[in-house]
Amino acid sequence: MTGTQEKIAAGLERAFASHGFAEPSVDTLRDAAGVSLRTLYKYMPSRVDMVMAALEHRHQRYVQRVLDDLPNDPSKARDLLMDRIGDWMQTEAAHGCLFHSAVASDPGNSSVRAMLERHKQEVVQRATAATGLVGDEVALLLILEGLTQSWPIHGAQAVAAAKALVSALAAGRA
Repeated sequence: MTGTQEKIAAGLERAFASHGFAEPSVDTLRDAAGVSLRTLYKYMPSRVDMVMAALEHRHQRYVQRVLDDLPNDPSKARDLLMDRIGDWMQTEAAHGCLFHSAVASDPGNSSVRAMLERHKQEVVQRATAATGLVGDEVALLLILEGLTQSWPIHGAQAVAAAKALVSALAAGRA
């Protein structure tokens, strides 16, 4: 991605996170991207391209902030992972998962659905490797998704519950 594309994608991510996927007009998206309409359409010729760029930007930021540099000790990685997801939710995603929102806004779009699947797959693969839970991908994904979906209602209690569940999952493997 060029610097201009990165700037546009960052602005689009913010706009979609704030306004959802159905509400923002092209003018709102242009303003959020900080470029002219011509430049916006040069790099993102359709609304689907705009959504995909925003989701790709979100994916990269999430992976970097939540999954990069987890401790080598699986127990410490499990706790830190849940804390980082809670921090992400507090600062970036108070309304829930942007990827699920994108699919909900355009359920028939196979590109958007594929992006959701790719994001979740990478997250769970990296998370299971870091937490020592390889082989329990589905269970760990359920815990991570539960945390993401319950955080807007329960906040820190959701993080504590997720920590307890992932610890129980790990203890059941011993």
